[in-house]
Amino acid sequence: MMRIYLTTPIYYVNAYPHLGHAYTTILVDSLARFYLLKGWKVFFLTGTDEHGDKIQKSAKDKGKEPHVFVDEISLAFKITWDYFGIIYNKFIRTTSQEHKKVVQYILQKLYEKGEIYLDEYEGLYCIGCERFLTSKELDEEGKCKDHKIYPQHIKEKNYFFNLEKYRAWLKDYISKNDLIYPEFYKEEVLNMLEEELPPLCISRPKARLSWGIELPFDSNYVTYVWFDALINYLSGIGYPENPEWKDWWINAHHFIAKDILRPHAIYWPIMLKAMELPIYKKLLVHGYWLVDKLKMSKSLGNIVDPIEVAKKFGKDQLRYFLLREMAFGYDADFNISSFITKINADLANDYGNLIYRTLNLVEKYFESKVPSLDELKDIDKEFLEEVRSALIEYEKYFSQFLFYKALERLWEAIRRGNVYIDRTTPWSEIKKKNEKRAGTIIRVLLESIKSFAIALYPVMPETSKILLNNLSLSENEINWENVFRFNLLKTGAQISKGKPLYPRIEKIPEVS
Repeated sequence: MMRIYLTTPIYYVNAYPHLGHAYTTILVDSLARFYLLKGWKVFFLTGTDEHGDKIQKSAKDKGKEPHVFVDEISLAFKITWDYFGIIYNKFIRTTSQEHKKVVQYILQKLYEKGEIYLDEYEGLYCIGCERFLTSKELDEEGKCKDHKIYPQHIKEKNYFFNLEKYRAWLKDYISKNDLIYPEFYKEEVLNMLEEELPPLCISRPKARLSWGIELPFDSNYVTYVWFDALINYLSGIGYPENPEWKDWWINAHHFIAKDILRPHAIYWPIMLKAMELPIYKKLLVHGYWLVDKLKMSKSLGNIVDPIEVAKKFGKDQLRYFLLREMAFGYDADFNISSFITKINADLANDYGNLIYRTLNLVEKYFESKVPSLDELKDIDKEFLEEVRSALIEYEKYFSQFLFYKALERLWEAIRRGNVYIDRTTPWSEIKKKNEKRAGTIIRVLLESIKSFAIALYPVMPETSKILLNNLSLSENEINWENVFRFNLLKTGAQISKGKPLYPRIEKIPEVS
């Protein structure tokens, strides 16, 4: 059986979840559902990153102990994912004993191999990045380019990991392998590897930072947050004790936002190489969700709460918009006006209209029962071939992480469905007493809608499940094989029109 291991970043708990976090998690959730539909074994890991300078500072600013603070924020992430019905296999926390044990095991192993050494270092330390910066990472004013703050000048003894030792190997490996997607991020990483890599400081003195995993070989230090956090991808699948971890690891796909490209594309592969472990299969990098052309930021006050949006407009509506609107790898802008326009056009007008018109015809002319399928005419065959073609391309694009293309291609067929109704006019066939012909047209529409609903189940699980249930399909019939079966529905089965699944949004409620 085919396997895939899918991970989100483990989210840093210095702030509550926002739309950017929701995008990554919903995207991975959709992929997990897609591969489960295809009969694959799937392991989906998410969780929270809970150590480091920023956490200790945020907790202190709130007047709370770090363990109390991280419990609260981690729970907020879990509640958010549970609200959206995210089907993760494991929610990992870096404060858990199982994770700490694996981090210390790896640190000890690398220390004994001579990969980690004690040295004194003097440099500019950014508390936002939680690492020492090079001069190229500072702007003209000497501030960190990412966090727009002046780094602190620090001189102290710490433990280091020699990245430069592996730079040539990593550059060659990335050049020759299809590791990073999209391609332009691969080029960005290769540019980073053109110059010598400074040693990675993998510890922090307890005198300065106590909130972290203690080094197993020196109790005066705790582990650098990234060295701790990246290891979650192994500890989350039971490394090194669970024998199944190897089968998952060789199929590992990491999904991240572009701001954490360096740790995942440089630190992590080098750590794995030093540990004599295989490199993950794929690193998939997406852009930012912007508000008024600016990255979401608590300091700017432009954070979008995904639960608030979903409560006002629908969970599946938000899921659809996020996957449809962002071209994977690039930035995308979020505003309520464009969100409503897209939902009304695609879900209410195109898809919702196709569903409701068809189910209304079944109710009106066939006593809400699936009509039989008679001889197909050329117009029927042409439409079914368009549906089949769209589904094949949808599957291809989805597996290539081109979600917006997959959905646009499927919508071409959905729009053709509305054209097909208008061209075949089944109500006219009823008036001409040609019920068999009308029944065949409606059956073709029902089978197509069934196929659309199964294909869209990964993206819009709640509404798709309701629709398929209304078509008298059981849960075990929701699988990828049945996407391409155009005679799946049972003749005479009871159909329920139900309420419109994607009602048009006429008024714009306020969303903070």
